[in-house]
Amino acid sequence: MGCVVNIKMIRAKIGILMLDTQFHRPVGDIGNRDTFSFPVRYKTVRGESVSRVVKGNPDLIESFVKKAKELEREGIKAVTTSCGFLALYQKEIQRQLNVPFYSSSLLQIQIASIVAGEPVGVITASKNSLTPAHFKGVHADRYHVIIKGMDDMQAFFGAIIKEEIALDEGAVREEMKKVIAEFVAAHPEIKAIILECTNMPPYKKAIQEVTDLPIFDSTTLVNYIQSTI
Repeated sequence: MGCVVNIKMIRAKIGILMLDTQFHRPVGDIGNRDTFSFPVRYKTVRGESVSRVVKGNPDLIESFVKKAKELEREGIKAVTTSCGFLALYQKEIQRQLNVPFYSSSLLQIQIASIVAGEPVGVITASKNSLTPAHFKGVHADRYHVIIKGMDDMQAFFGAIIKEEIALDEGAVREEMKKVIAEFVAAHPEIKAIILECTNMPPYKKAIQEVTDLPIFDSTTLVNYIQSTI
């Protein structure tokens, strides 16, 4: 007879630092426990909203380090986050921790470049806010990337960045398909796609309806982390 393992009894190895948000997080989002086939532990960094992190502010480093150290003391073996824009502070946060820190799915640009080639397409929550410093923060500044943002997509931007409207999954799904289809049509040379935002993976199947390019995101990153610890 086979052995049934109760996943609730398995100790979490990965800690996820969550921004202080209120919007719904469907399966596929890093903030939904059912996204993963293994347990994870969450810590919310109070007062740190999406808009605050996207805009960037060195003052927030202390808040994230504090919560990450709490996870360390609880036995967590690696820490990641719920916002790709924290790539800006990868080095500053990592040097204060004793466990591996993975700030952003942008860390996978190097992998995408090696296995698929360049240029690598990056779909970000806000192209207006994603700067060369973010790529430098994760040592990805030497790679050829082409960036496309969701800045003009009202359903996505209004719910996730501004948090002014309720998340409409159907509307966001169609926006993601539209943006990706236009992106790959305008840049047929792209070899792979990185989804910077941790709120985009719930729509990966929809994205795959309009492109067959390999897609790297926060879920592929967390699954990779889990396999290394």
